[in-house]
Amino acid sequence: MRAFTYERPADVASAMKAASQPGASFIAGGTNLLDLMKIDVEQPTHLVDISRLPLREVGETADGGLRIGALVSNTDLAADQRVRQRYPVLAMALLNGASGQLRNQATAAGNLLQRTRCPYFYDVAMPCNKRQPGSGCAALAGFNRMHAILGASQACIAVHPSDMAVAMAALRAEIEVQTPAGLSRKVPIAELHRLPGQNPERDTTLARGELITAILLPPPPAGRQTYRKVRDRASYAFALVSVAAIVDTADGKIRDARLALGGVAHKPWVPKEAERELVGAAADAGSYEAAARAATREARTYPHNEFKVPLTERLVARTLSDLATGG
Repeated sequence: MRAFTYERPADVASAMKAASQPGASFIAGGTNLLDLMKIDVEQPTHLVDISRLPLREVGETADGGLRIGALVSNTDLAADQRVRQRYPVLAMALLNGASGQLRNQATAAGNLLQRTRCPYFYDVAMPCNKRQPGSGCAALAGFNRMHAILGASQACIAVHPSDMAVAMAALRAEIEVQTPAGLSRKVPIAELHRLPGQNPERDTTLARGELITAILLPPPPAGRQTYRKVRDRASYAFALVSVAAIVDTADGKIRDARLALGGVAHKPWVPKEAERELVGAAADAGSYEAAARAATREARTYPHNEFKVPLTERLVARTLSDLATGG
């Protein structure tokens, strides 16, 4: 047990000031951080408990979207009737993640900020550039069945584990961030998470002491929405591949398409080329298959995860087909 200090600030400004000191970490639900502390992957010297801050509301925005407080639980968010009716892809993604007990405790912002479940990251006896920069990536020559096929680097091939973040990427959400200087900024979700590059230890673009206070959903997009997840067992398993899809069709044509993939990259992956292939194309099998191939065009595989390429293509094509035909 490593010693650490603890405080529970009364307001956001105090929380950010406390978290700006070296070795400090925010804690809310703790569903990821506490696990990592137990195995010595995370070693904070000071915990800043934000669980009592007034960030647990889901409210309407002036433009017809939703503002989701950072501390709204995954259970409450999935059960919110506005989410279920207007953003079903998000409700589906949340219900596909973790167990009911974890969803009760986990928060919306914490879900976005959870760290990879790469087994080499979790094993302090193995080299891992994310955990110990410069030590190497054991997954490159190890058992890499669950690892990335898109956007990876020689420094890290881990994947982001969140289901919710994939749906948020398809919905083009924004993240509301408070800075220690007292300023507020909005970050498109596509810019929140980083690809590994040569600095995989940095998961996001947030600076020290910055705090996510809300997630902003734009007005509901036109068309049908769904989230599909392929995993090794029916529940409580991370995605081999997942897809969040939103498709709007009319008169046999695709008017708009939004896609995001999970289980394939260090961040929720938006296959922009596949989206471009779809817009204006005929709503038929040929278009869906062409888009699916475009989604994996930049894929790079490793000895144990070659199957992810055809799996991703089939999942994307089938999901698009089902949405376009009302399935």
